Amino acid sequence: MRRPVAIVAALVLFGEAAGIVFVNAVLATVAENQNMSLAGLDPKAMSTGTWAMGGVSGLLLLLCGLIALLTGVRDRAPGRVGRITLIGCAVAHGVLGAVAVGLVGWEAFAFLMGVLALLVFTLLAYGPGPRAGGAVGDGAAPAVV
Repeated sequence: MRRPVAIVAALVLFGEAAGIVFVNAVLATVAENQNMSLAGLDPKAMSTGTWAMGGVSGLLLLLCGLIALLTGVRDRAPGRVGRITLIGCAVAHGVLGAVAVGLVGWEAFAFLMGVLALLVFTLLAYGPGPRAGGAVGDGAAPAVV
């Protein structure tokens, strides 16, 4: 069950990366075409910043999706850096879900919580297993004096 969930999480993250880049591209184009400004900022700077934010967010989501995909394909837990990356992605989805409920609506909240659930399940399913040397019952009991 854990392999399909990790692969589905990866596919959802890939789709989300494309969606984030698309939304930021639309916002940057609108800001540039409307010559919009916020508190006196240069409209070109706002457009460039929106493009950069979309690209960076998309790349980070692609990285998280790649880590989840490799985890599912290899059926092996991600390394320390991969695990930290997936945890950071899960935290970001939780925070964005809380913000999205007020700004966008319950549908966006449900989507973000679904992605959060996939990430948490992947992290827990590929969590650290029992340690070889620290199992209870290994070796003889200490002598009572």
